[in-house]
Amino acid sequence: MELKMRLCVALLSLSLCLLLMGPVRAQEEEADDMEMDVEDAIDDMQEEDIEEEEQKAPAPPAAPTVTYKAPEPMGEHYFAEAFDKGTLQGWVLSQAKKDGIDEDIAKYDGKWEVEEMQDSKLPGDKGLVLKSKAKHHAISALLLRPFTFDTKPLIIQYEVNFQTGIDCGGAYVKLLSQTPDLDLEEFVDKTPYTIMFGPDKCGEDYKLHFIFRHKNPKTGEFEEKHAKKPDSDLRSYYTDKKTHLYTLVLNPDNTFEILIDQTVVNSGSLLNDVTPSVNPPAEIEDPDDHKPEDWDERPKIQDPDAVKPEDWDEDAPAKIADEDAVKPDGWLDDEPEYISDPDALKPEDWDEDMDGEWEAPQIPNPACETAPGCGAWERPMIDNPNYKGKWKSPMIDNPNYQGVWKPRKIPNPDFFEDLHPFRMTPFSAVGLELWSMSSDIFFDNFFITSDRNVAERWANDGWGLKKAAEGAAEPGLVNQMITAAEERPWLWIVYVLTVALPLVLIIVFCCTGKKSSASTPATEYKKTDEPQPDVKEEAEEEEAKDEEPEAKKSEEEDSTGDGDDTAENGDKDDNTSNEKSEDDILRRSPRNRKSRKD
Repeated sequence: MELKMRLCVALLSLSLCLLLMGPVRAQEEEADDMEMDVEDAIDDMQEEDIEEEEQKAPAPPAAPTVTYKAPEPMGEHYFAEAFDKGTLQGWVLSQAKKDGIDEDIAKYDGKWEVEEMQDSKLPGDKGLVLKSKAKHHAISALLLRPFTFDTKPLIIQYEVNFQTGIDCGGAYVKLLSQTPDLDLEEFVDKTPYTIMFGPDKCGEDYKLHFIFRHKNPKTGEFEEKHAKKPDSDLRSYYTDKKTHLYTLVLNPDNTFEILIDQTVVNSGSLLNDVTPSVNPPAEIEDPDDHKPEDWDERPKIQDPDAVKPEDWDEDAPAKIADEDAVKPDGWLDDEPEYISDPDALKPEDWDEDMDGEWEAPQIPNPACETAPGCGAWERPMIDNPNYKGKWKSPMIDNPNYQGVWKPRKIPNPDFFEDLHPFRMTPFSAVGLELWSMSSDIFFDNFFITSDRNVAERWANDGWGLKKAAEGAAEPGLVNQMITAAEERPWLWIVYVLTVALPLVLIIVFCCTGKKSSASTPATEYKKTDEPQPDVKEEAEEEEAKDEEPEAKKSEEEDSTGDGDDTAENGDKDDNTSNEKSEDDILRRSPRNRKSRKD
């Protein structure tokens, strides 16, 4: 019973919280309506009040600042660019045009600028910004020296911030292959590259490219190999408007790792985890092999020996009239189900020569509303118990079944085995060749090296500093919750229930416990050899003491005869007490003492 009461109190408290939220929200909506009605009249007054409050209100405590310091490469590297000079020095803008598209959009005329982020938390930190929307962009820079794939790994990393979000466009880099005719001013989409790496998004397709061009050792032709898709969800990296660090690590043992913000999101082997596979199959199906005409691929056939039973009636209908049905009482056989609307009138513009003879529209017959039915009664149709349908021979295993035919295998004339796909074409430049429907994409801190420790040090000095600055500028947890609730008012209910419900439950279960009725708990007695009364006996003794005054009062009002009886009863009690032992007297219950007085 007590548990039920506690649950009831908890449910009532929950209901009270929900009821309180309703009027508050209603008041807010009413206030909004009133504010809209008088908004024009009190705009000036509100502005003055706001200015006065701003002057009176104390300034909020300043967020801890992070001082920017340009990262410096501390070890062996092939390319390092932080854009802190504020110029595009060392970078080449493409002057070419893209083939096969409309002349108006073929030119690579998208704008690039070196500037700080729009909402920079790190004053002085600049980067390369793609400024134009719906334009082709192409920019590139030479490495300090070409990178050759031999016994050292390749690490490439850079930062991206989609400052205004991203609708459709990429932010990937291309490592341009070292060729004699490489001209950065003619950098286009068809310029040979060794690796393409980075984020790309269009619609709801969030990609993180890693593509490398593999050279066929037999034909000399290049074919693009795409790494498998990451298992993790990449959506937040494109939508949170934060700076993210993208890293690709290629190892001489043909393994690769793709990291975002120094966390691995994809990994695998160049031999097994790319599409199409680096090495073609050793055997292929013979294109000149054809299935024989008498090849039987049917696993089941109709039994040729089966005979239709003599009593099989293929003409029996699936439905028949129910002979047991009886026409309901009150059925109106002479009343039609629909009648012409008696209130309908022919339109004034009705032309019988053009429109034909006018007829009133049909409406349900009012006489049929209270009747079980109208018109000619027909027996309802039911399933025919004798219906079997068209007879077919049962299916049996095909004794001539030969299985599904496949062409025979022959050695693949184009087979080769490249066990070292890591040994790709050397590259000598890095470039961005992009089309985007979003502007203000921020790039920073490009770095290419063969030493992972050097890359991590560069990342900590660059991206790590940005992360610290962004973290210092972020509001606390309470402010984040308030901001979220302002955008989604229903979160206030969640907050109230989250805080109030545990408090109510704690109060109910901790502060409404049953109090002990005993004045002296058994635990207060010390250990002793002397006999001690039970707690229950002491409680009863206290009750007996409370009743003694009432008993004396009643004795005084009794007659003398009653006194003789009491004396006689007292003698009997004395005789009984003499027979008791001393221990029995000590442990005599209060109930017996009361009886003795009576």
